[in-house]
Amino acid sequence: MRKPIKFPLITVILILALLLPLSAAFAKVAYPDVIPLPDGFQPEGIALGYGHQFYTGAIAGGAILRGDLLTGDLEQIVDPHPDRFALGMSFDRRSGLLFVSGGGAGAAYVYDGASGADAGQYQLTTSSNTFINDAIVTRDAVYFTDSFQPQMYRLPLGPNGELPDPSQVTTIPLGGDFPFIPGGFNANGIEATPDGQWLVIVNSAAGQLYRVDPASGVGTQIDLDGADAANGDGLVLRGHKLFVVQNFSQQVSVFSVSQDLASASLGAVLTSPNFRIPTTALLFGSSLFVVNARFDVIPPGTARPDDTFEVVRVPLN
Repeated sequence: MRKPIKFPLITVILILALLLPLSAAFAKVAYPDVIPLPDGFQPEGIALGYGHQFYTGAIAGGAILRGDLLTGDLEQIVDPHPDRFALGMSFDRRSGLLFVSGGGAGAAYVYDGASGADAGQYQLTTSSNTFINDAIVTRDAVYFTDSFQPQMYRLPLGPNGELPDPSQVTTIPLGGDFPFIPGGFNANGIEATPDGQWLVIVNSAAGQLYRVDPASGVGTQIDLDGADAANGDGLVLRGHKLFVVQNFSQQVSVFSVSQDLASASLGAVLTSPNFRIPTTALLFGSSLFVVNARFDVIPPGTARPDDTFEVVRVPLN
């Protein structure tokens, strides 16, 4: 009978020391369900940065926070400016630049995602009737929606995300099926297919989703098979899943979209007891993270110093 092999105690300790970090690496990561933001910091937009970093901005003053989805740690990297706003935003992983919609200022702001330094400012329109609401980065451009005008704006980018001259910004009329309802809150959240061939824009006033040609601005209504996108705000497109944040409906609808984006069917409807008028979202791992703007009790940009806001995690499985 073969005798069992006996390892010296020091060998056993070394083996355990090697195995424990491996087991920890495969353990399920526990993300916080709620990440409190600084008091008085009313957010509207959120964007995923590198790894589990995220960005969010204050509507009034346009301050920008960089946070950690894992630890909940926050760092203010952009100080508030009296004449700036921060609404929807999008991060370019090639350049590390953060593009921020400037609301009623009619502008787009670009920040270095690492330092928060100003990288550029673009006046998209000089109209006093404007609301630059959301942004999406594609391979060759950044597109911005305007909720008060029947148009969007295109900021071309270089091969590695290089910024353009301000003279290269173009205005693209929105047409086709895409409606414009005077006095309504029209184009809002925006997303893009990975190849940049199509944009998806929600019209909040119409409560519908549209596939939009980025070159012509011609929109085609997406057939939702009897469902709608009432109170639609931020969008997240991942594969064939489209997440639609419906602010005053206090929910996120998950649609399965067809390959050509011509139709979609409603699947899950995500809710949370922590929702307080969610506006925009990001998808990281198996969780959706949304920001609460509390528009039902705090009109945009009117937060008081003691008002509270947060980022809320919604598990997807």
